[in-house]
Amino acid sequence: MTHSTSSISAAPSPFVEIRRQLHQIPEPGFAEFKTQQFLLNYLHSLPQERLEIRTWRTGIIVNVKGTSPKRRFGYRADMDGLPIMEDTSYEFRSTHPGLMHACGHDVHMSIGLGILSRIVQNPIRDDITFIFQPAEEGPGGAQPMLECEELQDWMPDQIVALHIAPEYPVGTIATKPGILFANTSELFIDLTGKGGHAAYPHLANDMVITACQLVSQLQTIISRNVNPLDSAVITIGKIEGGTKQNIIAEKSRLEGTIRTLSAATMLLIKSRIEALADGMETAYDCKVDIDYGANYLQVFNHAETTQAFMDWVRETDTMKVIECSEAMTGEDFGYFLENIPGFMFWLGVDTPYGLHHSKIEPNEHAIDLAIELIGSYFRWLSEQD
Repeated sequence: MTHSTSSISAAPSPFVEIRRQLHQIPEPGFAEFKTQQFLLNYLHSLPQERLEIRTWRTGIIVNVKGTSPKRRFGYRADMDGLPIMEDTSYEFRSTHPGLMHACGHDVHMSIGLGILSRIVQNPIRDDITFIFQPAEEGPGGAQPMLECEELQDWMPDQIVALHIAPEYPVGTIATKPGILFANTSELFIDLTGKGGHAAYPHLANDMVITACQLVSQLQTIISRNVNPLDSAVITIGKIEGGTKQNIIAEKSRLEGTIRTLSAATMLLIKSRIEALADGMETAYDCKVDIDYGANYLQVFNHAETTQAFMDWVRETDTMKVIECSEAMTGEDFGYFLENIPGFMFWLGVDTPYGLHHSKIEPNEHAIDLAIELIGSYFRWLSEQD
């Protein structure tokens, strides 16, 4: 079902309204200056007795003090937008041309503020660290944030994050113990040959031809080097080459992504890419440079913690929970889970358009449901001995 502005409540809840305001100011990774200030303004409007607030680059770390803490829980929300021109029906569309919250980070942040506000107003026994993390879409904020001094003495003993899921209905969440999201790596390949006149191809070295050949060869890695029972993807999403229709291109550039469910398979694929690049240099008398850009670990949910959460959801009938399959999606929350027990789950937002689509319109009813779910979950955790 499509959710247009006409289907959105005329009197939204406070955190739906916050989501709409955040939706209008999407910013690139490590440039979330307006977003950070918006979040800080809201945080400073709350009662401060139990709050400690720190900033790290364009991110924010908040300690909510418990009444008699023995443990520390954590919630992480990502902050950055995507370089997409918005094409929604919203009245509150992005005011930053060419940028859009097309991956739901505006939803993630508003849910985080909602949970935090709920805990401030009705404290639990244990401490909670709320992490508003920049640069999830790239170049990757999780790994350096984990290493920053500001977080060290507020490091959670257990951590939770969520991601909107267009394909699931509102009122449904989905997750699983073990691997949920793939290992990912960016892929940038620059080819340099010799330019020339289109009428004299024998005097030049055409990098458009070379790029086309390399794209085709890259696909053979998946079909002929990766075990068919394994899962991996190489996608080339962008090709640049040449300057004019009658000039043979001296340079071309491929931009893409690698996704695997196994760290070993990621290493195998990169090894094969490098071998193919060496072969291209010999076969086409050119220079090939490879840059893997940002690399994200798999999101691997801690089995015991994840199963306990799923069982709790089922017992409390808070929302419907589905044990889903793993996805080839990438998320740098994997770095948190490498260091801290915890899990990520999909939050159903029921929209026909997928993540990173210019028309995506998440159903905002999911925001208050998620605040209730995670707020209640933290309270339940805090009551466990």
